[in-house]
Amino acid sequence: MTTFALVGVGKLGEALLSGLLRSGRPKEQVIAAERYASRAKEIADTYGVPTADPPDAVAQADVVLLAVKPQDMRAALRDIAGSVRPETLVVSMAAGITTKVLEEELPEGTHCIRVMTNTPVFVDEAMSAISPGTHATEEHLALVEELLSSVGRVIRVPEHQQNAVTALSGSGPAYFFYLVEAMIDAGILLGLPRAVAAELIVQTAVGSAKMLKESDEHPVVLREAVMSPGGTTISAIRVMEDHGVRAAMLAALEAARDRSEQLADG
Repeated sequence: MTTFALVGVGKLGEALLSGLLRSGRPKEQVIAAERYASRAKEIADTYGVPTADPPDAVAQADVVLLAVKPQDMRAALRDIAGSVRPETLVVSMAAGITTKVLEEELPEGTHCIRVMTNTPVFVDEAMSAISPGTHATEEHLALVEELLSSVGRVIRVPEHQQNAVTALSGSGPAYFFYLVEAMIDAGILLGLPRAVAAELIVQTAVGSAKMLKESDEHPVVLREAVMSPGGTTISAIRVMEDHGVRAAMLAALEAARDRSEQLADG
């Protein structure tokens, strides 16, 4: 039975922990690595899993999941390096942190995989992209795919594409939330109560996402199916184009990609 150590039990770490348990992993095989006693007790009380300091947890684990912030990664790696065994698989979930960074800080030959996931992991609808380090094998990749498939979908990408993945899907939920927020505000401006506007927009977003996923149609085709000649939708789209919404989105994603690269450079 594979034993997992989860280093960093913040929001993402807790979501991964919850997903592991929902997928049927025995509680005794998932160790929450947490330095702060109050947080460790909270996690233990909530999920019934063992907790330990990061070095102790890593010493017991077959797979180490690093869910710490990018700026804390090197310190976390140095903290656990002495506990990583030759057969241990180390998986980083941090934006911008390359497998080269992991391999520099961990013992020579350590198996490393880089992952970018996103917050829909909380509802088992995450989009995760994985990339192997120098020493990771097909078996390691398959194990991580199985693990992350319990909380959403998984794809493999070359590591040089991970910063683009971070910009697109890693940060992606925030863009949709931002758009939904703006549309709800517009509903209020048009005279609807906030609760009514929110229900209209949230369900519209859910239904539209389901159509995108299940229809196999290009977004342009689906959009054009809503637009009738001289109608309300094309009038709204024209205003969006006049205000450069598409160009703003392209620039925003480039900015997110650039920031991911900056994080990699420290």
